[in-house]
Amino acid sequence: MDKVAFKMKLKPGFKDEYKKRHDEIWPELKKLLKENGVSDYTIFLDEETDTLFAVQLQQEGQSSQDLGTTAIVQKWWTYMADIMDTHADHSPISIPLLKVFHMD
Repeated sequence: MDKVAFKMKLKPGFKDEYKKRHDEIWPELKKLLKENGVSDYTIFLDEETDTLFAVQLQQEGQSSQDLGTTAIVQKWWTYMADIMDTHADHSPISIPLLKVFHMD
C-alpha cells in the first residue's frame, strides 16, 4: 500500500457544507473508490486558510486521481465545484504533498 497526501482549497464560508456533503457521500462513489484500491481516506481542514489536507492509502499502482474519467466522479466534481477551487472541468485543484517524515 502507498500512503499519499494532497491538498485542495475550500472556498471561504463552506466548511459546514463541505462536511455535510462528505457525511452523505454517495454509496456508489465510496464503492468505486474501494474497488479501485483507495482506503483509509481522511480529509482535514485548516480553518485559518481553508486548505483541505487529504491522506489516503492506495493499492500500489492505483490512484484515486485516475478515476476522473468515470461518470460518478465527474458528477461528484460538478456537485462540489461551487464550494471548492477547481479546474475548468470541475476537477478539484489538487496538489500532491511530499512525504518528509513517517513514524509507525
